[in-house]
Amino acid sequence: MTGEDLDKYCAAHEQRFTDELIDFLRIPSISADPEHAADVRRNAEYLRDALLQAGFQRAELVETSGHPSVYAERMVDRSKPTALVYGHHDVQPVDPLDEWVSPPFEPAVRDGNLHARGAVDDKGQVWMHLKAVQAHVETRGELPLNLKLIVEGEEESGSVHFEELVVAERERLQADVLVVSDTGVLAPDLPSLCTGLRGLAAVEVTVHGPSLDLHSGVFGGAVMNPIAALARIIAGLHDPVTGRVTVPGFYDDVRPLNQEDRELLARVPYDESEFLAEAGGISATAGEEGFTVLERRSVRPTLELNGVWGGYSGPGTKTIIPASASAKITCRLVPDQLPDDIARTVAAAIHDAAPRGVRVETQIQHGGRPVLTPVQHPAVQAAARAMAQVFGKEPLFTREGGSIPPVESFSRVMGMPAVLVGVGLPDDRIHAPNEKFNLAMYQRGIRVLAHLWDELAPALSAAS
Repeated sequence: MTGEDLDKYCAAHEQRFTDELIDFLRIPSISADPEHAADVRRNAEYLRDALLQAGFQRAELVETSGHPSVYAERMVDRSKPTALVYGHHDVQPVDPLDEWVSPPFEPAVRDGNLHARGAVDDKGQVWMHLKAVQAHVETRGELPLNLKLIVEGEEESGSVHFEELVVAERERLQADVLVVSDTGVLAPDLPSLCTGLRGLAAVEVTVHGPSLDLHSGVFGGAVMNPIAALARIIAGLHDPVTGRVTVPGFYDDVRPLNQEDRELLARVPYDESEFLAEAGGISATAGEEGFTVLERRSVRPTLELNGVWGGYSGPGTKTIIPASASAKITCRLVPDQLPDDIARTVAAAIHDAAPRGVRVETQIQHGGRPVLTPVQHPAVQAAARAMAQVFGKEPLFTREGGSIPPVESFSRVMGMPAVLVGVGLPDDRIHAPNEKFNLAMYQRGIRVLAHLWDELAPALSAAS
């Protein structure tokens, strides 16, 4: 089949698809706020019912120690390949509320964009999957493969219970490939597919000095200041000339980029002035010497300081030597770096750099491994064909600099390859006030996913 029947169905129901999404976005499913726990559950129940209406044969809530997830399936023939869709139905907090042009849970359409919290991250992109299934069922009566779906309710608060769910439901969630629509494309006219996600390692460091804050006039010059010690330690984690991380062993397990990797990234458009503007109007780029900005952002490991605090920060002055100072550090990882190994390596380097007169304490936080699906994987190629049919041009291949921990869980626990098929735009303001989803991209996304099942079914069958 050419897919024209699916395209016609989607075109005929565009307004309905938008109206339905608006209703879904009205539920304030903020998972990080205990006051919205009932809303997250109501949201899960709403999604369960919508999945059944869209054509899934089975849909139910899956309870966790926190907020519920939603599982659904349409099993066509167990001899056919199976795809598992992952998404999340919870959303970020809305603060600062006074920066929203329209209320975050009163969806508003302006200039072809649907503005609401969760519009693109990830309610809108989950809803695309419902409508793509409905297009198949109502035009052809059936899907060309088995389809399962798991939509969690805690992604925006750390997915703290999701791996427990994956382990407990491993048999039910088993599939040939994972499909995720929680990413984006480079631009409306530049379709792209993300084939990799960086991993994450996190360390918190506290430098302890005197047992209490000291008078800086009485003790200054004779006592090591914890803030100064911390500043010295963290400044030494990078080479000021090359930008490389100086932690011994940090790069030991990094998989070298091959020529194909660099050529694929080189095809991705990059405009220096646009990047500087997107980065908040900075005046110059920085980073590891010998790599392009795109490579630094996606395929090279990093070590970043996320927060530093200590001492007095109120109005006026307070002349003290503080008792302690702290910092949060995260590292983005690439294949084949392991989060626990990197975190221990960074912590060891911090301890080794501590000056006399202070005591350093480090805490290793939960991390995640990097994920990479080869461009030539049959599922990636199937997604590329589906995207080309809708956008009218071949997609570029990118890697995402961030992490999606549940994707890593499926990769590590179940060995499941992932295909990341999202259609968000760089200016969609995810996690920020005035989040939006471009409605033309939303409608395109539904069509891409409808075509994806046609392309994926024979590709996976041939590969098995």
